[in-house]
Amino acid sequence: MKRVMFVCKKNSARSQMAEGFARHLGTGKIEVTSSGLEASTVRQEAISTMKDAGIDITSQTSKALNDFKSADFDVVISLCGCGVNLPPAWLEQSVFEDWQLDDPAEQPEIFLRVREEIRERVIALIKSL
Repeated sequence: MKRVMFVCKKNSARSQMAEGFARHLGTGKIEVTSSGLEASTVRQEAISTMKDAGIDITSQTSKALNDFKSADFDVVISLCGCGVNLPPAWLEQSVFEDWQLDDPAEQPEIFLRVREEIRERVIALIKSL
């Protein structure tokens, strides 16, 4: 089973939604977690937007990337273009992708669009593994 890490700046919205979709859609196929270059809190907009999609992420918490070891993951996905700021070991996994999605925390009106972009990319990722 492949282990997937979704990384974003603060692990508050995009990476949390990706983790939620991956847990829901990848059950039995992948193990997944998410983290941020720094930890913060899961945004209420992310929780409610995912709830509207039928996925409950209320139990997910924001975690710092420094709390994990890159060697424990097969796949690393940056959702914000933060790949350039990751320690080199995180870029050397068998799969590294930098999705560079818009930040809904800066523009709450785009949460729905970003959620759907994440859903599509997570589905494609799971199929590719």
